[in-house]
Amino acid sequence: MNIGKEIRLSRIFDKRSKRTVIITMDHAIAHGVQEGIKDISSAIDKVVEGEPNAITLHKGLVKNYYKKFLGKVSLILKATAFSPYHPSYDVLFTDIEEAIYYAADAIAYGASVGDSKQDIMLKRLSKLSKECEYYGIPLTVHIYPKGDLIKEEDRYKVENIIYAVRAASELGADVVKTWYTGSVESFKEVIKASPVPVVIAGGPKAKSSLDFFNMVKGSLEAGGAGVAIGRNVWGSKNPTLMVKALKALVHENYSLEELVREFKVE
Repeated sequence: MNIGKEIRLSRIFDKRSKRTVIITMDHAIAHGVQEGIKDISSAIDKVVEGEPNAITLHKGLVKNYYKKFLGKVSLILKATAFSPYHPSYDVLFTDIEEAIYYAADAIAYGASVGDSKQDIMLKRLSKLSKECEYYGIPLTVHIYPKGDLIKEEDRYKVENIIYAVRAASELGADVVKTWYTGSVESFKEVIKASPVPVVIAGGPKAKSSLDFFNMVKGSLEAGGAGVAIGRNVWGSKNPTLMVKALKALVHENYSLEELVREFKVE
């Protein structure tokens, strides 16, 4: 393991559980300015109060709000985004030098497979991976089979998720973020296919917190390394409490019953 990467990853992953709770707050460019992050200053305060392992932000938010999380949580700098107008094509607009400048503990890169521009996105991923290796910056890859060549009903198929995760890991990812496949047994196949830790995305806002935590629990039982969650945290009534509940589940192996009792999960 690269020494720089090992040191930085130790700040992102819990030393006891070997898992991580990452709160992603990079949604505005990709999805529009949603409820929960319209007042981004307040949203960051609420998330940081819960003390996740890391938060994922674009460089402009780091520049303006770094004092809110300085010395409290690790920073993952987001290097790409898609847009509502091009939902399967991630554009790269942050480089490794900026990750170093902002003292990020990792850089995050997004990509889609099954897309007519997959070759461009993966070529850029490979180049960034080489730079991350040289400078000792961990590379987290947010990758999904959601390209314009894949039918919507096929996006969550296990074989497509496996392909996405494997592509990212073979091109140098240190951590891969992707969708949960819906069951413990199917997600075990994803974990088996990846040589690096896999964390799950939250996806669209869940119908209930209990449904959301049940999904997270399933991913952990399958061998997942934690979560990189956005909307289901900062879009909730109490983001701070949601972060604390996630930490209890991911790091302390709380049961759903314990979450309901201690955190009033519904």
